[in-house]
Parts: sequence; structure tokens; C-alpha cells
Amino acid sequence: MNISFSIDDDILLALREKAPEFTRDLRFFAALTWYRKGRLSLGKAAELAGYSRLDFIERLRVEQEPIFDYDEDEMATIFADVGKLP
Repeated sequence: MNISFSIDDDILLALREKAPEFTRDLRFFAALTWYRKGRLSLGKAAELAGYSRLDFIERLRVEQEPIFDYDEDEMATIFADVGKLP
């Protein structure tokens, strides 16, 4: 599927970006938003952004975004489950 919309040149000038870089960043930040909200898995977010999983993880690192964002209760559950492994 191809989705397109118009962007005023002023936006690109304000961002100091050319169209290909703007498009790449727009895809990444859309994917990141849906990943943060739990609406896309890491793999699907990477796919939407046009990255491999490893490249998406690297971009998250560069942007200082957490790959996994668990609260204390979730971490306690995870570690409790690990303790139950044989």
C-alpha cells in the first residue's frame, strides 16, 4: 500500500532536511510512537520504519529510547518467573 500526503517546503526548511531524510524520520517516529503504545511489536515497528530489527534497535539506542520499558512490578514478575526455571 502506498500512502502519500503533501508537506510544505517551509517544514523541510525549518527542519533543515531533504525529502528522503524527512520521510525516513517520519516513518521511524511513527513506528516508535506505535511501539511505545504497545500497538506494534518491535519487529513490526522495525518493518514500518523500513529497518531490520537490529538496525531499529540501534536507532532506538541512538535516540536514547528504551527497547523494553517495564515498571517495577513487571520486572518483579519477570524475575520471579526466571527463578522458577529448572
